[in-house]
Amino acid sequence: MKQRTMGWITVFLLFLVYGINYLDRVALSITAPLVQKDLGIDAAQMGIVFSSFFVGYALFNFVGGIASDRLGPKIVYVLAVGLWSIFCGLTAVAVGFASLLVLRVLFGMAEGPLCAGANKMVNNWMPRDIAATSMGLLSAGSPLGGAIAGPVIGLLAISFGWRPAFWIICAIGLVWCVAWMLLTADRPSESRFVSTLDEAEPARRGSSVAHTAHMVPEGAAAPLSAWLRQPLVIATAVAFFAYNYVLFFFLSWFPSYLVQAHHLNIREMSLATVVPWLVGTVGLAAGGAISDAIFRWTGKLMLSRKLVLSTCLAATGVCVGVAGLVHTAAAAIALMSIALFLLYVTGALYWAIVQDVVHSARVGSVSGCMHCVGSLSGVIGPAVTGFLVERSGSFATAFALAGVVALTGAVLSAIFIRDARKSATLTDKAYS
Repeated sequence: MKQRTMGWITVFLLFLVYGINYLDRVALSITAPLVQKDLGIDAAQMGIVFSSFFVGYALFNFVGGIASDRLGPKIVYVLAVGLWSIFCGLTAVAVGFASLLVLRVLFGMAEGPLCAGANKMVNNWMPRDIAATSMGLLSAGSPLGGAIAGPVIGLLAISFGWRPAFWIICAIGLVWCVAWMLLTADRPSESRFVSTLDEAEPARRGSSVAHTAHMVPEGAAAPLSAWLRQPLVIATAVAFFAYNYVLFFFLSWFPSYLVQAHHLNIREMSLATVVPWLVGTVGLAAGGAISDAIFRWTGKLMLSRKLVLSTCLAATGVCVGVAGLVHTAAAAIALMSIALFLLYVTGALYWAIVQDVVHSARVGSVSGCMHCVGSLSGVIGPAVTGFLVERSGSFATAFALAGVVALTGAVLSAIFIRDARKSATLTDKAYS
């Protein structure tokens, strides 16, 4: 079988697991009104529960990235998906605030390696000129999973109660693990499905930007700390923090916002949340392809990343801020749909930038560190939103804050994400 074909099969499996990931993660947001009532949890406590996921998640973003470089992304994914499926299923046995909090932390820890492992896998398998496209397509599974979660989890919760839903999605993740074990390998040379002749073709035709810019001598890998000091890497991580702040705000609180502020019932809310997730799926699938097309047209890689990232992130901030001021559910859903589309257009670019400038031996580790920074927004954002809602009785301030965070990320990315040739400071001397 051709290497390119197996590469796309791997991307498809990652697309599926990204969907399962969001199906699992959004399940608690969809069932939150029922869970709060059943377990006696108020808005502030629920905000802490949402944030607790990201405590474990952020730590294991970093751990998972290092593990992907050292152990390989295949085994890391088996452990991660298997464990997160089990912990998600165990949510069904929660009896109160404390038990739900502990389970959510463990669930977050298991999900931590998701994105760094995927970025490492794409780095091992896919050519440079379609790296962002690949990341965009596989990442599109996330909002699609979110779209499916609304009606599926909502229907299950209404029909059988909220607890059975968590056992069902647990089983889905475990089935995926079996398919992943049978079909994938860490790299083409280790795959039994790739012919011997095809193995000679490099997975990443054309050297990386890091090499062509002489940031790193071929075959050498700078220490992780050296990469983490690069302004371009720092700026990308900060922009990713802003991206995740808006995303986690939407993921954690938008369903409850529709119920509390616009008085939708669980069935109406479950269906209404489908729209933003579906348009987000289109945005995420298209964003990487748009950036890659601009790169092929201009020949300027960082410009193609920065132009799409900063413009769409700024527009997202405006839409989110205004969404908190409208008076109808339809207007709120429309504005958040536009915001999520624009936000997700940028989704593949953070990962593509790491592949563009970082030596392949450090892609997993740097991706994990960037993901850790981004996930800190999940620790902060949902809890801050919960307290703002509890104190003010309104979501308006929380929407405004999310908009400001997005605008800040857009400005910083526009300033500091530059051509790797101009911003490179790693030299051969750094590794001697």
